[in-house]
Amino acid sequence: MNAAQRSAARSAPAAGPDPASPVDGRALDEVVEYTSDLIRLDTTNRGGGDCRERPAAEYVAERLADTGLEPVLLERTPGRTNVVARIEGTDPSAPALLVHGHLDVVPAEAADWRVHPFSGEVRDGVVWGRGAVDMKNMDAMVLAVVRAWSRAGIRPRRDIVIAYTADEEDSAVDGSGFLADHHPGLFEGCTEGLSESGAFTVHAGPGTALYPIAAGERGTGWLKLTAHGTAGHGSKPNRANAVSRLAGAVSRIGEHQWPVRLTATVRAALAELAAVYGIDADPNAPGFGAEDVDRLIGKLPPEAALLVGATVRNSANPTMLEAGYKLNVIPGHATAYVDGRMVPGGEDEFRATLDRLTGPDVDWDFHHREVALEAPVDSSTYAVLRAAVEHFDPDGHVVPFCMAGGTDAKQFSRLGITGYGFSPLRLPPGFDYWSLFHGVDERVPVDALHFGVRVLDHALRAL
Repeated sequence: MNAAQRSAARSAPAAGPDPASPVDGRALDEVVEYTSDLIRLDTTNRGGGDCRERPAAEYVAERLADTGLEPVLLERTPGRTNVVARIEGTDPSAPALLVHGHLDVVPAEAADWRVHPFSGEVRDGVVWGRGAVDMKNMDAMVLAVVRAWSRAGIRPRRDIVIAYTADEEDSAVDGSGFLADHHPGLFEGCTEGLSESGAFTVHAGPGTALYPIAAGERGTGWLKLTAHGTAGHGSKPNRANAVSRLAGAVSRIGEHQWPVRLTATVRAALAELAAVYGIDADPNAPGFGAEDVDRLIGKLPPEAALLVGATVRNSANPTMLEAGYKLNVIPGHATAYVDGRMVPGGEDEFRATLDRLTGPDVDWDFHHREVALEAPVDSSTYAVLRAAVEHFDPDGHVVPFCMAGGTDAKQFSRLGITGYGFSPLRLPPGFDYWSLFHGVDERVPVDALHFGVRVLDHALRAL
């Protein structure tokens, strides 16, 4: 993007300008620059500890320090770096607010991309690269807002703790889990947190723009299944075949139809979506059951249905199989892995169902487990977040939703911090956010970053 294009983008603010905002042309340039720079710092997390976030951590720490803050760099494992800084508020008695983002990204195969995934190239008003939507864009927005506040001499009413974490794309043991378990004092006073996966535009039907704000997450239940049997020659009958036993369990799990279990967040989402689309349904009515849920979701545009379809039930999807070492040898054991997710309040049902589906010959245990989360949608914080989006897009429809997966909010919940997903982006029609999330050709429009900085600044000052 050349200077003329940057100037034109800055001169066209989002709807409902905020005259009190310190976000100026410099802040708008910085959010694009920082997004691009962070993308160029390859922080690919391949799992199993194969990642190095330190270059990105040093980058954000340097820019926070420029504002007079004192960021702390913390590592459980060398190179797996986290950054934490606190902005002191004017009211020491007010509860603190956590704003956090992760620095690692999922892998990207350059041959599959139109633009190199770690180029950070700005082309035709769009920033390209891995992390453009997950979530180096939000990392950059936070930096731009903090620096704009510093230049304008703005202090928030409450303390704001800024955290940039490692390892979110794997187990979080080197990131938010490490911080929550070993450095809880850095988050003293924090009662609520803001992070990724919320307040982005979903175009769902002609002229209808939804802005989902996350107020919940399904729990993570990654499972390891182990079948035991009798080893033997592949040419002989074997009724204690570990592979057959495992295959049966995996098939039962994959085909299982989980029952509907509505949480407060999902009920609220369904109610608001029904109102937006004029569907005669009341998810809060007594007796509103599974058939009613499926019927309502079936009447929604596909883009809107995606917001709720995966979170009305538990789920368990087999993903990996391991067995044997030679074709004509029946192994004595076989292993499978299953990606399980649990709605808030659904873990007991999940466990009992897995016990039944696996049967007596297959053992299972949690390979990795994290709790489900739910945040109130009738809180003053949710109202502020809604108002901030609607201020800049009065025609948008804000709806709550529960994430199908999870974020660092799970680990920070150990400290009593209630989390909301709020990384605002106003996206143009036809921009498929869902497919770019961990997908090929991940990118974010410059205009969306400008919108995000304005909305985030507005929300944080209101909070």
